[in-house]
Amino acid sequence: MKRSGFFQQIAVGAFSAAVFPKHAFSAVSGSDSSQELLYIGSYTETSQQGISVCRFDHASGNVQLADVCSKVKNPSFLIFDPTRKFLYAVNETDDFRGKKSGSVSAFRRDEKTGKLSFLNEMPSLGAHPCHLSVDRTGKFILVANYTGGNVSVLPILADGSLGEPADMVQHTGKGPNKARQETAHAHSVNLSPDNRFAFVCDLGIDKIMIYLFYQETGKLTPADHPFFQTAPGAGPRHFTFSKDGSRAFVVNELNSTLTCMTYEKAIGRLTEMQTVTTLPDGFSGENTCADLHLHPNGMFIYASNRGHDSIAVFSIEQGSGKLKLLQNQSVKGKTPRNFAIHHSGRLLLAANQNSESITTFFLDPATGKLSDTGKSITINKPVCILF
Repeated sequence: MKRSGFFQQIAVGAFSAAVFPKHAFSAVSGSDSSQELLYIGSYTETSQQGISVCRFDHASGNVQLADVCSKVKNPSFLIFDPTRKFLYAVNETDDFRGKKSGSVSAFRRDEKTGKLSFLNEMPSLGAHPCHLSVDRTGKFILVANYTGGNVSVLPILADGSLGEPADMVQHTGKGPNKARQETAHAHSVNLSPDNRFAFVCDLGIDKIMIYLFYQETGKLTPADHPFFQTAPGAGPRHFTFSKDGSRAFVVNELNSTLTCMTYEKAIGRLTEMQTVTTLPDGFSGENTCADLHLHPNGMFIYASNRGHDSIAVFSIEQGSGKLKLLQNQSVKGKTPRNFAIHHSGRLLLAANQNSESITTFFLDPATGKLSDTGKSITINKPVCILF
């Protein structure tokens, strides 16, 4: 499934004129400069599409297309290295240099203009890579390959380019959903706060695979507690830790639930605490979950629903960690595959893949709830937003 995407000049102009009242940005901007760079990943259909580089102005609300980096195919997920000097993108394909593999592209980022300069591209060792993580040292990038059903590790060289793969671990098995779980499907990879463990959500086998990660070599080996088992047919997709690192969360794509787990950092073990629905009472239509993000203050967590087309807002009870569904905010579009919370904790942008729009919401850090600004921008099937 391909997605196209870069900002149309006319749509950007309309958005930049009126997206936010000026008073909203006095609270949002935490620095002397009101300018910030925004990167948009998309599926590519022409050579003029790729990663859009935009300027976002906190003071005026202006959004301006600065550049389009077209030297990348299907950049459906983007990530920075720890220094933010380099940006990495999956190339979600299955035919890299004639092999059944996707790839990862590396770019140097101009910190003033935001422009991306292509460095190199290396195989991901599996078809359709869909998620990336960079380890805390900035020496390795970990890649989840969806169709390949595996996770690989690529070294980051001194100039920011990628080296030959350092390791790959293959998953096997299947789940009860014959249409979606016919084989392993690695959907995300995340590292523990101390960089010792890698957690790979595999939608196809209903497991979060847990590996010891060796930051000196990039090697992965099964942990003593090698996996967390979700409910049959749940389809774990995205994963994140609580602010203090004592708990972890996984959003389950196929049964539209969010699971909270305790995390034993000494041994990497996950234990289920609570699983809750991401949908409001009475909804009976088809739905799949997609993205998951923790609020910067650690008190709220957000998940996206595709079908109900909403952002589910949960409070996290301090102490017990108990989840409570507070709100289902319509994204005013279709199929929110990805969303991003601004580092101020006061804005949320939703990428609505099938309505070709990015909608913007005010976020109240005290209540966690979202409110619609009434503004959106037109972009061809956006799939990743990176501040």
